[in-house]
Amino acid sequence: MTSVPTALHRDAAASRLGLLRRAQLETVLRGVAGEKRIALYVLVGSRQDPAPRLAAAQALATRRGWTVADRTFDVTGPTAPATRPQLARLLAAARRWEIHGILAASRVDISDDDKEYEAMLEQIRTLGAGLALAREENVL
Repeated sequence: MTSVPTALHRDAAASRLGLLRRAQLETVLRGVAGEKRIALYVLVGSRQDPAPRLAAAQALATRRGWTVADRTFDVTGPTAPATRPQLARLLAAARRWEIHGILAASRVDISDDDKEYEAMLEQIRTLGAGLALAREENVL
């Protein structure tokens, strides 16, 4: 059973990280004059179909009017983001300004670990890109 302080700490961290992520994304997209190009990305288990998670991300892109420049997924399970080849490819695309952001179905597509997730947000920010989520940080 989860203790109340631990649950409150997790909720506070999720709120803080969500605010950080949304601010970064808004800053990036505000600076884009034309179409906003994003890439859909999800992480799935070895026997999991990525289509439903990609569809959740696609729905948000459609609602926001963003151009989907790429759709991809990694099948590595819950590993460190730095070890995922498709995520690395999207980060390289962001570095080259081919995309303005990455849109994932939920935070777990990046990491469920607060420190690892925050480090990825920082890496994405330094590339001049943003991260969007179809579900907020507190909805895994």
